[in-house]
Amino acid sequence: MDDMLEKYCGEFGLWQLRHLVLSSLAWLLQGIHTSVMIFADREPAWHCLMSHAGYTTPRCPTTAGSMCDLEPSSWEWSSGKGSSTMSEFGLICGDKFKVGLVQSIFFAGCMIGAGVFGHLSDSKLGRKGSLAMVCILNTIFGILTAFSSDYSTYVMFRFLTGLSAGGTGIIAFVIGTEPVGQSWRGVAGMSPFYFYSTGIAVVSAIGYFIQPWRSLYIASSIPSVIFVIFLLPFLHESPRWYLVRGKVDEAMKIMQKIAVSNGKPNIPDGIVLALDSEVNEDVPNAQSDTKEAVKGTILDVLRSPITRIRFFLGVAVNFFSSAVYYGLSLNAVNLGTNLYLNVALNAVAEMPAYLLSAFVLDRLGRKPVAIGTMWFSGVFCLAGSLVKSTNEAWKVVRMVCGLLGIFGIAGTFSILYVYLMELFPTVVRNAALGCATQAVQLGAISAPIVVVLGGGAPFAVFGACGIAGGFLVTYLPETLNKPLYDTMDGLQEAEAK
Repeated sequence: MDDMLEKYCGEFGLWQLRHLVLSSLAWLLQGIHTSVMIFADREPAWHCLMSHAGYTTPRCPTTAGSMCDLEPSSWEWSSGKGSSTMSEFGLICGDKFKVGLVQSIFFAGCMIGAGVFGHLSDSKLGRKGSLAMVCILNTIFGILTAFSSDYSTYVMFRFLTGLSAGGTGIIAFVIGTEPVGQSWRGVAGMSPFYFYSTGIAVVSAIGYFIQPWRSLYIASSIPSVIFVIFLLPFLHESPRWYLVRGKVDEAMKIMQKIAVSNGKPNIPDGIVLALDSEVNEDVPNAQSDTKEAVKGTILDVLRSPITRIRFFLGVAVNFFSSAVYYGLSLNAVNLGTNLYLNVALNAVAEMPAYLLSAFVLDRLGRKPVAIGTMWFSGVFCLAGSLVKSTNEAWKVVRMVCGLLGIFGIAGTFSILYVYLMELFPTVVRNAALGCATQAVQLGAISAPIVVVLGGGAPFAVFGACGIAGGFLVTYLPETLNKPLYDTMDGLQEAEAK
């Protein structure tokens, strides 16, 4: 596949650009579905009631910092009970932990969905079929969440949304980058994360103008409807998936389309795709579609000493990076600054990190950049834990530490997708990445629990995670300028040499 892209089709031309943009738009949807809960579950403003109509004497002290110390009849929500789930379902005081609980349950759904849909996209359903399924489910469950009658129903629909959202990013990433040639894969692999950050910024704007939580969930589901109806039909299946499934004819048709769209001559007769394990074998005629599918599961990853150590290290690094990334995002509620502005700034801070990482990724290599970005984030998180937010100035300093922490860990996040993709062959790539993504969701599940600690504790925990994750990356091999293997045999033969 890599040879054909380089010699006959073009490693990154108009076809790959269009395909990458279409697939990456699914990341925008994931950013929306993941971040909408920051605003739907926020603590809205409240005020004291007056003692009698026409009088200005409040029923409660105007200096009261929390409604938990007041009589329930002495205060009310400024925007009404329907402004957030916290106000409507009474998730305050002793029940405030339920806010973090529903967020953790959402990420638990993501963890399960990443494994399930990662496996389905490697099997008969394919990359495009799996992406269509998760996007449709995101739309359905996102809208149904708006009609939750109580907290338990809300938790159920958030879990189901997480189940479908968990597979969205990884499937979109693989289908978008698999048709890209080796020399462009690093840069192309970073681009979906711009769309994810854009999704966070979009939902910040939506949340600012549409604050009632039920309306917010409906509005945030509309982009998914647009994607499924108007954009998804123009997305192609991955030719690599066709190849490992034994469908050489379909794979060659895609390769011909890539060549034509990129302004290349037609692929010469007699040139046919082959798996990397078949390079020394006689290859059947290009029009043959009877080759046996090459299959692989996560068990194959665990059986091989080469991929086993990569798998466990990848899982651990993903867990630590996820805890930092989602933790810093959710910790915006503890900073005492404008929530909408802070979340939007976090999203903006991620974008230069992606640009810088993409610039150095093919120059310095995957490994040193991943280590450097994790340690950069860890250092600023530890600095944030030492800042006492006793006044507005120190609150701003802590917010800046958080922004720099987000800057570093966002770079790590984008690098890890490219890095781990290159560590595993096509036949087990989505299964392995699906499990690694489950580790991401496990870290995300832990993040809300840490955030509720408040103060400097979350920053200290996230700083330790960043330092530990960078240390583990030192044990992974470098993949810069290495081919993207198709089969376990191809990888093992290459490592043996």
